[in-house]
Amino acid sequence: MIRVLVVDDHPVVCEGLSAIIESEGDLTIVGTAGDGIEAVHQFSALRPDVTLMDMQMPTASGAEAIATILADAPSARIIVLSTYAGDASAARALKIGAAGYMLKSNARKVIAQAIRDVHAGKRYIDASVASEIAIHVGDRPLTARETQVLAQAARGNGNREIAKILSISEETVKDYFKSAFTKLNVSDRTHAVTEALRRGMLTI
Repeated sequence: MIRVLVVDDHPVVCEGLSAIIESEGDLTIVGTAGDGIEAVHQFSALRPDVTLMDMQMPTASGAEAIATILADAPSARIIVLSTYAGDASAARALKIGAAGYMLKSNARKVIAQAIRDVHAGKRYIDASVASEIAIHVGDRPLTARETQVLAQAARGNGNREIAKILSISEETVKDYFKSAFTKLNVSDRTHAVTEALRRGMLTI
């Protein structure tokens, strides 16, 4: 029997995933958690075989919880649950040690097999996400400053406001935008923000 911990800040999601998992003869739910801090405590107490982890949660993010869990239990098998199909979001999750990346929209169809694969020592990456990773594998990532500039643009701030907030000149703001446009293959800030959000480079 594969013992599973489900971590998501939406109770309805936890209940739905738990019901699907419990319907499988070889899988069982040992616990649930609603944020990153509770996830760490539950993992420590329950030592599940596989953990399903949402990335966007209050108190402590999924990324922080994964890092803490793996520091204590390097062999922990964790599958990230996400609404983002973007390559950057998936790459970030895999880089910090997740063994799988699954879209919530596809969870009902693939969750059981994903859990079995990861428990067996394999990696599971949603097919659409794997395709995005392959498409953008050679792309240069956005710098921290480029991401900050786009985040401010997403909040509706113009160049002058962004320059003031980040304590840089307006010309420097424009330079960061130009660099981001090139990396994202877009020609204006609206499309830059949209593409960065789609790929998981930016969250708001």
